[in-house]
Amino acid sequence: MVEFLELEAQDGVRMPWNVIPGTKQESAQSIIPVAAIYTPLKPFPSMPVLPYTPLRCRTCRSVLNPFAIVDFSAKLWICPFCFQRNHFPAHYSSISDLNLPAELFPNYTTLEYESPSDATPVPMVFMLVVDTCLIEEEMGFLKSALAQAMDLVPDNSLVGMITFGTYVQVHELGFGHVSKSYVFKGTKDVSKDQLLEQMNFFARKPRPTTGVVAGSRDGLSAESIARFLLPVAECEFALNSVLEELQKDPWPVPADQRAVRCTSTALSVAASLLGACVPGSGARIMAFIGGPSTEGAGAIVSKILSEPIRSHKDLDKDSAPHYHKAVKFYEGLAKQLVHQGHVLDLFACALDQVGVAELKIAVERTGGIVVLAESFGHAVFRDSLKRVFQSTDYDLGLSSNGIFEINCSKDIKVQGIIGPCASLEKKGPLCSDTVVGQGNTSAWKLCGLDKDTSLCLIFDVVKKDIPDAIGQSTSNQFYFQFLTYYQHGNGQMRLRVTTLSRRWIAGPGSIQDLIAGFDQETAAVVMARVVSFKMETEAEFDPIRWLDRSLIQLCSRFGDYQKDNPSSFSLSPRFSIFPQFIFHLRRSQFVQVFNNSPDETAYFRMILNRENVANSVVMIQPSLISYSFHSGPEPALLDVAAIAADRILLLDSYFTVVVFHGATIAQWRNAGYQNQPEHEVFAQLLRAPRDDADAIIKERFPVPRLVICDQHGSQARFLLAKLNPSATYNSASSLPGGDILFTDDVSFEVFLDHLQRLAVQ
Repeated sequence: MVEFLELEAQDGVRMPWNVIPGTKQESAQSIIPVAAIYTPLKPFPSMPVLPYTPLRCRTCRSVLNPFAIVDFSAKLWICPFCFQRNHFPAHYSSISDLNLPAELFPNYTTLEYESPSDATPVPMVFMLVVDTCLIEEEMGFLKSALAQAMDLVPDNSLVGMITFGTYVQVHELGFGHVSKSYVFKGTKDVSKDQLLEQMNFFARKPRPTTGVVAGSRDGLSAESIARFLLPVAECEFALNSVLEELQKDPWPVPADQRAVRCTSTALSVAASLLGACVPGSGARIMAFIGGPSTEGAGAIVSKILSEPIRSHKDLDKDSAPHYHKAVKFYEGLAKQLVHQGHVLDLFACALDQVGVAELKIAVERTGGIVVLAESFGHAVFRDSLKRVFQSTDYDLGLSSNGIFEINCSKDIKVQGIIGPCASLEKKGPLCSDTVVGQGNTSAWKLCGLDKDTSLCLIFDVVKKDIPDAIGQSTSNQFYFQFLTYYQHGNGQMRLRVTTLSRRWIAGPGSIQDLIAGFDQETAAVVMARVVSFKMETEAEFDPIRWLDRSLIQLCSRFGDYQKDNPSSFSLSPRFSIFPQFIFHLRRSQFVQVFNNSPDETAYFRMILNRENVANSVVMIQPSLISYSFHSGPEPALLDVAAIAADRILLLDSYFTVVVFHGATIAQWRNAGYQNQPEHEVFAQLLRAPRDDADAIIKERFPVPRLVICDQHGSQARFLLAKLNPSATYNSASSLPGGDILFTDDVSFEVFLDHLQRLAVQ
């Protein structure tokens, strides 16, 4: 495992197969696809930033890298991707094997270029879109959270404000004397031209007769833009006034109806306004939504309260009347935002669903942030919003306007990317016929990305078969190059280049090499992303059956056993935890939609699709740490047997962090022993898991929910739902002081038993 972490620490890449099955047939037999999970902006303290433009191959446009073959005397380099011979330009004339430019250093496989430009850095733009159909208490929470957040925004950032309920109000922050806003009807779709006309953009400067209106360079005066988007420092008073005066939507709501909420119209107005004023800049629409949309093209439910909001069952049966229309609307909005280079962030805080399932496509294609909480007063929302703007060691490192391109050896093609990006439809010889996720392209748009954004690239090995002559020679290398062109937090454009090489292998005797290069954590994460994608796009798809079949085929190919003898079955240490990952993945919230709303399922999958391997593994198989008097904190098996009356357990399932006190510990705590000086050790025992929980919460985004509970308490369900049911109500009795689970789910032992029986057939 360690060597895979070292590779990630060098390039931000992890692959399930670090020795690649070298032919189409071998790759199909290996079950897990050839893939890579890449974190384009992973911070590397020692990575050089070069102050000049990169040298590119004249045929395939790949960038000069340490794998290029260099002829110093002829001043030539040979591209490892297309074998084109390229001449070095004059300013490289002094290079020799003792005087290398940084991009040829063997350990600089990842580096960045920031070519000096005269263009002034573009400030960030934040357009706040605020729901006003909230009860007074929620309104108060939201206003104070926004006021705190605005104090953290950099002074030169531009801010705009839109509020919505029955109508959409665009606030003119540049008019400081009194609050002034432009009002649009929630039921009406407003085009960009109508918007500009009605908001008096051409009062002083006439509209250009030809071309597209796009910002101050194309048809709009800087003064007219500054009415709605101002630097925070200049509009602080106006913004605070608007926030203070924010009232609940004044239109009366009959007792048998829902509030009239035109979420989609407000987002559409925000997108058109940003598209006209600041196209191509790093702008973010930050939507704060407190309930379901009932008006406009993106409505998810009717106004009549007796009609319930769609459930998973309704979606499966195709009996959710508003769903497809809303998804189609947000698909169009996603296209518009990607074209403009803008991001949609979603903060959904309500006890009921708000429409995250429909909005998912727009948030994911633009690389937006998503936070789901029960209330605007909840720590999950408050602390997550602060983290967006904070500049501390744990800041998100928000960047914008990215373009991601890929180059690879000719025997490998790209099926697509599962992750927060949108296809730029750049077709070419690299595109595979099979499409997964955002495919049919070798370039993608990343409107918003941060230092944790991770893309899952799925590849296709197209090599047919291999002549014996090159059987196992050492030059069997596949090369990959990832190029990420993005706007850094400092406003400058940068290009990050990561170049990797992986050995490929084929033919008899290749199995041991494949096993040696297998990274089971990454394999589990790739399978989780693929199964989530299939569940959303394939009708009648059975995820459990697909996962089971894949696992059985993998074990029968890579396991050691005598045919038809289950007791002889064993797996190499490289594969040994993989069945456990799949067992927990089958029970996880990504696959089991029971007891989750479509909004929650969409939220969980959006986070899974943007996080790195380490975080995703915790989502699939939570970590459990046990604290007791007998020993220090130690990892415990994720099993009901881990529960004991004299133990405290700390469960980290990524979205929730649970501190669980055994029955005896809870009794002692309720009796107040920790406050007595002679029981200082007990006080330390109670403190230790809380400190560890705080450390986890501090560096995670979105901020997880903290649950503190006791054995046999109602909140203990957060822990029990994740444990392997090795002791249930119909099995032998549990250990004294332990617990049993009331479930009919099979335990991991039974699962493994069946797996062994089927794999050896």
